[in-house]
Amino acid sequence: MSAPHPRPTPDSAAAESTAKRNRPRRREGAAWVFLSPWLLGAAVLTLTPMLVSLYLSFTEYDLFTAPKWVGLDNYVHMFTSDPRYWRSAVNTLLYVLVAVPLQLALALAVALALNSIGRGKGFYRSAFYAPSLLGASMSIALVWRALFNDGGTVDDLLSTFGIDMGGWVNQPGWALLVVALLTIWQFGAPMVIFLAGLQQVPHELYEAAEVDGAGRVRRFLSVTLPMLSPVLFFNLVLQTIQAFQVFTPAFTVSGGRGGPADSTLFYTLYLYDRGFTASHMGYAAAMAWVLLVVIGIVTALLFRSSRSWVFYNDKG
Repeated sequence: MSAPHPRPTPDSAAAESTAKRNRPRRREGAAWVFLSPWLLGAAVLTLTPMLVSLYLSFTEYDLFTAPKWVGLDNYVHMFTSDPRYWRSAVNTLLYVLVAVPLQLALALAVALALNSIGRGKGFYRSAFYAPSLLGASMSIALVWRALFNDGGTVDDLLSTFGIDMGGWVNQPGWALLVVALLTIWQFGAPMVIFLAGLQQVPHELYEAAEVDGAGRVRRFLSVTLPMLSPVLFFNLVLQTIQAFQVFTPAFTVSGGRGGPADSTLFYTLYLYDRGFTASHMGYAAAMAWVLLVVIGIVTALLFRSSRSWVFYNDKG
């Protein structure tokens, strides 16, 4: 005969119940331990500098003397007495409106082409993605400036057709386009995301549309774009935020001055000029916070507009 199982005493039952209650707390404590490096880094490297920057935006600070509280003077001067500020804002907005749509259109076109080929897709995907890895570097921006400079490759090529531009970077009407073309050339990252989205579109939808007599254009408009709209929205938000913060191409093409005639004076370039060239760090901090608010508003508007043109599979 087997020995009878001992009945738990009240003390042992209470101890077991307490251990069960404490187990989630121990797991939660372990989670906080693993999260602590990220939380510490976010507090020290992100939150604290943001708060300091917010304080400096209300001061007059030249990096060498103690900040002097001036209240809203920086913001008032920015909006009412600084024409170069408004020129930088207009240049940046124009750049965003030109570069982002053209970059996404090119990325989608290349993704559609790559999605239709069988062999060598990995090679072509890597080749088209390479500019996204190189384009943000100073060296590529210098090469780009040389290509479009007076006597550069593009200028010489156009001269053979009787078109004398005198260098795109020296023309106020074309210099901004040079910077935009450099951004458009870096279409690899959104292209890879588009390609991944295209591979998730069910082939049965194309077959059904073809049975209904839909041609390539109709299948693209009625099947591909709606199914790809979440990916398109993701790329649109990401590239728009990055475009508002463009700096390296504008700095290199213009030689750090925003020329010619302030045609490439982008917002971040003017912010850099005010903060580190003119030593008006308080004014630069105010500009940075205005940029943050503008990007937040634009992003919120994009999310709100997505309700009418972004379609998800889980919606009926």
